[in-house]
Amino acid sequence: MAASPYASSLGRLNPEFPAFLPKETYPQLLATKDANEFAKVLETTPYADDLARLRAMHSDVTLVELAINRTFVRRNRQAFEATPFAGRGVVGAYLGRWDIQNIELILTAKVKGGSVTDTQDHLVSSREIPAGLYAGAMNLDDFRILLGQPTLEAMVTSLVKYGYGTTILPFLEAFERTHNIFPILHALDKEYYRNVLAQARFFQGDEWVVRGLMQGEIDARNALLLLKGKDRSLPVDEVLTRWVDGGTMTVAEASDRYPARTVPELAERLADRFPSIGEGTNEFTTADSLTGYEVAIERDRATSTLKRLRTYPLSLSVIFAYLLRNEIERNDLRRAVFGRRYGVPAERLAPLLVSPRL
Repeated sequence: MAASPYASSLGRLNPEFPAFLPKETYPQLLATKDANEFAKVLETTPYADDLARLRAMHSDVTLVELAINRTFVRRNRQAFEATPFAGRGVVGAYLGRWDIQNIELILTAKVKGGSVTDTQDHLVSSREIPAGLYAGAMNLDDFRILLGQPTLEAMVTSLVKYGYGTTILPFLEAFERTHNIFPILHALDKEYYRNVLAQARFFQGDEWVVRGLMQGEIDARNALLLLKGKDRSLPVDEVLTRWVDGGTMTVAEASDRYPARTVPELAERLADRFPSIGEGTNEFTTADSLTGYEVAIERDRATSTLKRLRTYPLSLSVIFAYLLRNEIERNDLRRAVFGRRYGVPAERLAPLLVSPRL
């Protein structure tokens, strides 16, 4: 019997999983007084090297966020380099999400009048390598050039050569009239999901795990969309204009669930898909925030997805299990450090983290 091409991937990535922060680290992070003390706790973890390199030029939340992003990108690179040739198309397409996030950040900053320096600090990058480079799209110099364009129209024109402009161009005329950036961002997101699902075709036999992961992510995104719409008392037709196709939840199903009277009631109607979603109701009723629902949905998706991925280690599953753990840790650390910055009590922040409960 021929050896699996993913045996090497398993051998290279399995030793890396213990580098993710243990559950015991999170209470220590939440007990810190501010971002600088938060950084000191991270100095005893794999984030130490990046913190040391950045400390001369940065401090406070910016220091922590840059270190988180650099470690995050380096891990993504490890996963991509551990991927055999047959899987690089779909893994590269998946990692393109960070190119999309950077482009959306730049476009939004331009509309809001943000500065080049401030925007560049928040790009998901590691030194000179942006997180999505593996998709063959843009390097950090390209993003800097994009940041330097005088208008959003000029930005869109420069994006054409990278393959993103054609997605945005049909919405440019409407933007010039309304200055509403959302249709452009939505178009980029829809094209991203379409591309990843197209790459995850069944020609090697293990791409179905990627399709399942992406469908779960789209379902989670759409469920949160429904909650946001209900929170803002928007009509269902307006909410569904922002729907992303490709998940397992249909538009008809969403339309049936949406008439709930309140956000908590809508959450109850979504509990068959996300069993822990009710845990977000306390955060909603006490702080008028949907973050609790978002985290509960993310936790349910991560728990079920990681369990499924671990069942098939000699496949693309090992790559995506590593990538998913990496994303979850980044999200938790960013949520925690910004929580400390704004003085959110530890007892309120703790339920809003995913990693400690995986």
